[in-house]
Amino acid sequence: MRVATLLDFDGVLVDSEPVHLAAFNDVLSSFGLCISPSEYEEHYLSLDDAGVFRQVFERGGRAIHRQEVLALVAAKSPRFMARFEDAFRVFPGAPELIRRRRLRGPVAIVSGALEREIAFALERMEVRDQVDFIVDAEASTASKPDPAPFRLACETLRKLGHDGPTIAVEDSMGGVVSAKGAGLRCVAVTHSYSAQRLLEAGADGIVADLFALTDELLEGDV
Repeated sequence: MRVATLLDFDGVLVDSEPVHLAAFNDVLSSFGLCISPSEYEEHYLSLDDAGVFRQVFERGGRAIHRQEVLALVAAKSPRFMARFEDAFRVFPGAPELIRRRRLRGPVAIVSGALEREIAFALERMEVRDQVDFIVDAEASTASKPDPAPFRLACETLRKLGHDGPTIAVEDSMGGVVSAKGAGLRCVAVTHSYSAQRLLEAGADGIVADLFALTDELLEGDV
C-alpha cells in the first residue's frame, strides 16, 4: 500500500520561524510596527505572509488593501532569503525523513512559505528530487488554518494517480486544524508548540523530533 506524506515546511523541516519574524519586522519597521516573539508564536506562526501582514495591520487599527499586502509580501521575500542563506538550519533528520517517506509513496510540501524559499531549502538538503510537488502560499486560495492548502494537495495527488491513504506532518495548531479539516491523519512535532496544545488542536499523534516519526506511527490509523 502506497501512502502519501504531506509535510509542512517552516518549523517541521527547517528552523526558519525566527528568520521569518526578523524579515517581517524588517518590513514593518518603516510603518512603526513590530511583532514580538510571543505575539508571533500566539497569532501568526501558521499564517502565510499575506495573512500575517493583513492581521498585523488590522490589529493595529489600520486599513490595508490587497495591493498593499502584495507589495509587503514582495518586500519581505528578499529580506527573508538574505537572512535565510546565512542562518540556514535544518532540523535533524529532515532529509532522511523525506527520503524514507518517498519510498512509501508520494511526498509533497504544503506550506505558507513561498515556493522559491522551499525550493532553496530542498536543494540545500539535496532532496528536491524526492518531493513530487509543492503547495505554497501562492498556490492556495486560503492559508492555514483553513483546510484549503491540504485539500489542494489531496486534489493534486489524485490527479497524479494516488488513491491510497494520505497523512500530514505539522508543527503548529493552525497547521493541525488545516490538515484535520481536510480529513487527514496528522502527526505533529513539538518544534514550535507543546504537546498539549497540539493535541488540543486535534493532532492524532505527537513526537518530540523527526527521528521519532516512524512509519508505524505515521501510518497508525490509515
